Parts: sequence; structure tokens; C-alpha cells
Amino acid sequence: LGSGSRMLETREEELTTVRVQDPRVQNEGSWNSYVDYKIFLHTNSKAFTAKTSCVRRRYREFVWLRRQLQKNAGLVPVPELPGKSTFFVGSTDEFIEKRRQGLQQFLEKVVQNVVLLSDSRLHLFLQSQLSVPEIEACVQGQGPQTVTGAILHYAMSNCGWGR
Repeated sequence: LGSGSRMLETREEELTTVRVQDPRVQNEGSWNSYVDYKIFLHTNSKAFTAKTSCVRRRYREFVWLRRQLQKNAGLVPVPELPGKSTFFVGSTDEFIEKRRQGLQQFLEKVVQNVVLLSDSRLHLFLQSQLSVPEIEACVQGQGPQTVTGAILHYAMSNCGWGR
């Protein structure tokens, strides 16, 4: 009699897959060229508003994110980012690929940390196309939308899939 009720208790395991892919050089050949990366997120975690999302971010936005997470995480260590190399031996493609791997490892560690996962800046970084100043405004309640509203707006607009 008792075995049937136990089956209901087996909870689905929460999984979050985050991938940093498709590095693209923007403004190629100009003095203000940079590389941005596609961040693909797929999850069944209740921590996330949207279950799948896809955004593009550049390295300096990752640097900003890490700084914010450090500020808010207290004693929780925040994973390291790959270094910002001013002097690199090897091809640019090699450098971009190493950085891509480092950014992916950074995000994988961040989304596995409960304390870091509670930071709304992280959610906006991963699940909206808001710029850094817009994320700040939104988190401080000065933007046109709430954090959840901004994420849902982005998810509904499907812009994460068109690019």
C-alpha cells in the first residue's frame, strides 16, 4: 500500500545548461571592434523566469557582472573570468576560443551557486538584452519594467532566437 505514495515524491532534478557559443567580431577592422558571444540557457529550475533564452554579451559585460556578483555575494567566492590579454601569443581565433571556454566555465559555476543565483542582475544578464546601465536601472526599480517583466518581455519577443 505504501509504495504508491512514495513515487509522487520523486522530484524532477533541476538542471541548468548554459553555453557560450558563436563568438562574433563586431565592427571588424575599426578601432572599436570587439567580440561578443551567444549565451544559450536552458533550464527547468524555478530560479529562472524563462526556461530557455539566448542573448549576446561581450567580455566587458561579463567583467561588470562578476564585479556586481562579488559586491552582493558577501563571503561567497565568485568564479574567476578568463584573463583580459593585452599580449597574446598565438592566433586571434585561438585567443577567442580560449576566452569563450573560460566564459562558459565562469557561467557554469555561477549558475550552480545558490547565493549567486539569487542576484537579479545575473538573471537580466542571461535572460534579457538590456544593456548594463539598463540592468542597473531595472534592479534599482528605476527602469520601465520589473526584473521579471523585462525577462518575460524579452522571452515573448523571441529576439533571442532570430539572430
